[in-house]
Amino acid sequence: MENRFGIKDFFTYILLFAIIALVVIAMKQFDRQYQEIRKLQGQTSSLTNDLNNIRRESSSLADEVGRLREDIRAGIKVSGVTPQAGDGPGDAKSATEFGDMFASLRNAEKIPGFARGDWLVENFGTSLGRITPYITTDVYGSIVQAKVTETLAMRDPATLEFVPVLATRWQKSADGKTITFDLRRGVTFSDGVPFTSADVKFTFDWIMNSQVDAPRVRSYLDKIDSVEVDGDYRVSFKFKEFVFNGFETVAGLNILAKHFYEKFTPREFNENPGLLIGTGPYRMATPDGWRPGTRVELSRNERYWGVQPPFDRLVYYEVQDDVVEETMFRNREIDRLASTPESFGKLKDDPAIISRAKPFSFYSPLGGYTYLGWNQRRKDGDTFIPTPFADKRVRQAMTMMIDRQRMAQELWFGFAKPAVGPFAVDSPQNDPSLEPWPYDPERAGKLLEEAGWSDRNRDGVRESEAGQPLQFKLSYPAGNPFTDRIVLFIKDAYAKQGVKVELDAVDWPIFLKKLDSRDFEACTLAWTTSIETDTNQIFHSDQTKDNGDNFVNYVNPELDRAIEKARATVDDAERMKAWQAVHRIIWEDQPYTFLLNRMSLQFIDSRIQNIEKSKMGLNYVWQEPSPFPWFVPADQQLRKSQP
Repeated sequence: MENRFGIKDFFTYILLFAIIALVVIAMKQFDRQYQEIRKLQGQTSSLTNDLNNIRRESSSLADEVGRLREDIRAGIKVSGVTPQAGDGPGDAKSATEFGDMFASLRNAEKIPGFARGDWLVENFGTSLGRITPYITTDVYGSIVQAKVTETLAMRDPATLEFVPVLATRWQKSADGKTITFDLRRGVTFSDGVPFTSADVKFTFDWIMNSQVDAPRVRSYLDKIDSVEVDGDYRVSFKFKEFVFNGFETVAGLNILAKHFYEKFTPREFNENPGLLIGTGPYRMATPDGWRPGTRVELSRNERYWGVQPPFDRLVYYEVQDDVVEETMFRNREIDRLASTPESFGKLKDDPAIISRAKPFSFYSPLGGYTYLGWNQRRKDGDTFIPTPFADKRVRQAMTMMIDRQRMAQELWFGFAKPAVGPFAVDSPQNDPSLEPWPYDPERAGKLLEEAGWSDRNRDGVRESEAGQPLQFKLSYPAGNPFTDRIVLFIKDAYAKQGVKVELDAVDWPIFLKKLDSRDFEACTLAWTTSIETDTNQIFHSDQTKDNGDNFVNYVNPELDRAIEKARATVDDAERMKAWQAVHRIIWEDQPYTFLLNRMSLQFIDSRIQNIEKSKMGLNYVWQEPSPFPWFVPADQQLRKSQP
């Protein structure tokens, strides 16, 4: 068949070539437009960063100008360096000596590979009951609050010195009884409402309202006579008398948003577990919408006044099964695994874990202690009934019947040591002459005999003269297999000495209600400690009332006086001696059996960079408003937030 190429075919090819040429030209034009868009995006990002820097610098300048105006109005002479206060009464600091709360984050930004993005996902290992400030009684609620709300100042984990947060500077009177804060300008809550001194005063007034369920914090503020505002950006706390931790107490208050919280009555505030809004780097999706059983998710607060944190979102699970939690960590569903001592050693030897996670073990001044709390007067209806633990000899015997050194070795694999009292490990508050009570079942038996408890009918259980058996119910939070092992260890130790123990595992919210109502006989739990721990909250007789934290109903007038003396002592060295006197009384009385000081044991996903140890454990403190110096390089990020 003849193959012919006609004029029609010629024009067809010409048209085809023209179309191809147009496509090529269009593609080149699109590529140029794309490059221009990328260039504009980069310029926009740079301009945004510059604008944020200008805003921060403007805010800082506005702070300084405002302070100068207020100082001039107050009749203070202004020279080259504005007088500023230190942590001691009447101390003076220059502006630069107050420190920068974002120093660690700014240093992280200079590390090669630093990037913002990704989520930090953790597991609490228990049910979260409340996140509403001040009615929260556990560390988990405090962890959430520390990301959303802020304080006037915070301790730098690297130096343990206070650095400004919502305050920019402070001044103490010579007698230490008045502390004045100048507040940061340009700060808003996450809903856009400006932060002022009215919010600080409202926070204090709200806590001090006896209808608000905040007895723990109220006990720290009872020495404050008044809180006075001077304009929108200056506030003074006036104490009735000097209190050693007065500055730390008021500087560490989570500031409430007056415009938000004043909408609620005290009763509504007490009963609503999910009221949370603040000025911090993260925010709740809705400040009044969280309910127990709902996973906590915090998103970046785009209105945040400070340096934006590296992570876009923080997520907290409530998985209570250790095996499931470990599986989630292996699958990278969570980024941090708080390990049991038994698991820690095994996981350190697991190539699959070590190839993608870093182990950390350390004692921290915030680590606290575990304890057995002996309720001396159990509430029965409208009356209180003395328990066997009202007798000091019984409490001492209960301590000496537990081999805490064996507990530390067998249950904690050496990652713990017997506790000697209520103060932090190696704190100068501890009396160095005191040792942990010994394991001495023979001596314990003699004390119980003296107190009237003998095995009179030879059934293996001690009885009183009236035939009442020495037995009690040990209440503790349910859902943790490791805790189950601890209480079984305790039960077995007491059974060998003729003391019968009934184990009472209850869910966390119910457990807290038992403590508040004093409806328990004995409990086991843990307290955190501080750089300088105030025992008033836990052991002063005033705290037996108003749902205070002296839920074991321990009353000792001598201890009350010793605590009050320590709190009122100005000189640091003398105050440490006063705290040591407090330690001696508590050590002798054993209102708690102080079990163990434990090391923090955890694994953190290795894609998270810049994790270092500090004087507070690590360079990020979970329960404090501490900026994240941690980050994930862009090429290692796993999770993305929706735009």
